Amino acid sequence: MLAKTFGSALVGIHASIITIETHVGQGSKCYLVGLPDSTIKESIQRVESAIKQIGYFFPRRKVVINLAPADIRKEGSGYDLPIALGLLQASEQTKMTGLSDYLIMGELSLTGEIRPIKGALSMAIEAKKQGIKSLILPRENATEAALIDGLDIYGMANLRDTIRFLHGRTQAPAKAPHITQEALHYTDDFSQIKGQEKAKRAIEIAVAGGHNLILVGPPGAGKTMMAKRIPSIMPPMSLREIIETTQVHSIVGKLSSEKPFITERPFRALHHSITSTALIGGRTNPQPGEISLAHQGVLFLDELPEFQRHVLELLRQPLEERKVPISRAFGTVEFPANFLLISAMNPCPCGYFHHPDKPCTCKPYQVDRYLHRISGPLLDRIDMHLEVFPLKYPEMFTAQASESSAAIRDRVIKARTQQQNRFQNTPKIQTNAQMNAAQVKQVCLLDSTSSSLLQNAIEKLQLSARAHDRILKMARTIADLAHSPAIQAKHLAEAITYRNLDRENWSG
Repeated sequence: MLAKTFGSALVGIHASIITIETHVGQGSKCYLVGLPDSTIKESIQRVESAIKQIGYFFPRRKVVINLAPADIRKEGSGYDLPIALGLLQASEQTKMTGLSDYLIMGELSLTGEIRPIKGALSMAIEAKKQGIKSLILPRENATEAALIDGLDIYGMANLRDTIRFLHGRTQAPAKAPHITQEALHYTDDFSQIKGQEKAKRAIEIAVAGGHNLILVGPPGAGKTMMAKRIPSIMPPMSLREIIETTQVHSIVGKLSSEKPFITERPFRALHHSITSTALIGGRTNPQPGEISLAHQGVLFLDELPEFQRHVLELLRQPLEERKVPISRAFGTVEFPANFLLISAMNPCPCGYFHHPDKPCTCKPYQVDRYLHRISGPLLDRIDMHLEVFPLKYPEMFTAQASESSAAIRDRVIKARTQQQNRFQNTPKIQTNAQMNAAQVKQVCLLDSTSSSLLQNAIEKLQLSARAHDRILKMARTIADLAHSPAIQAKHLAEAITYRNLDRENWSG
């Protein structure tokens, strides 16, 4: 007899529907075909043990299990459950109603318990696209998949309960999760930081417009402390952003039953020893890297010159395109990489170059070599450059209260709302930083005074065309924070001050 079930294979961040055909006939051998990996080949042992534990048997006849289409490589242990159900149906040990109406995935233990899988959200998205209305998934994955409306998601704990359900016993589908749009509460708050008003202002602009930022200053200036508080001033995530971010984290198995979806913007702080594969993703069947795990959040690189230069250069394309393509023999997959890059570094090896009180012990060639660890093209893609200095003793212990993250976040949300209204007809653009050259010309109009100011800055600082556009984008964000419909000279002047690392030292 022939039985058919449906599963799903992951290709990058997306899923494909897999037809699992099981035939039991004359013979004595089991065949698993359709480009399975070693993990799927081992599923026969898990399936055999699981069905025996609940009172069934593995047929001692010829069994052919075909995973179609055969040109898609299948990986992982999630095919255990559909294979087991198809085998029981094909061997006529039980008759399950509407087996082929479901997309079914789940890993089996030797006792028949169903373990969670990766990529359940991507599978649900693809099932909806293909017209499949119902899914049977591990109980731990049910809430995650229920983010997609219009589907009936049935979370199962074990093989026995799944068979009973398919015999006609009623079970309510998983409820769609309630996602609050209220601002989250953070332990780390900008009110805890004394002084550093210029740096706070730069960070506010960076978050409001999605502009990448580098903080340069000596040890103890508070660069890392401020960076860690950036998520507390970012706007709440929309449902679309929640689904996109959860999808990436689901692929790499970063979700749990306690936290089945991502509602808090990611903050990924990387160590300088990170490899290129860990940063952008890779392996035989490509997996997302850190820049994709930071999607819709913050990627923080502390001690930037300590990273391997070839690793940093891999950021250049994602910073421009907001995605990262990974090519393999079977084709190319793309992972989302729309993140806010925040980086920090010392100005020299000893850390005290330009320090107002402590002398620098580095030789000029040492400073130059240190700065050249970051290429000019990469620095050019970082919108904002800011030098940060440590506070004086009186400033450190002032009684004056600092502005809270909630107050800053309120201004950020208002500026983001203006940008959403501005780009409502271009859904791929949410912030000023994402504008292309044509949109910059259309949106960032200057009067004669501002135009002359920008021209003088370009000539004196020898800025690139890319830097020219980034200054205009920053000026537009500064104007949005001031609720100004037009870019004024003061907005442009402030934006120009955030390109103070565009100098000869950084041309390499």
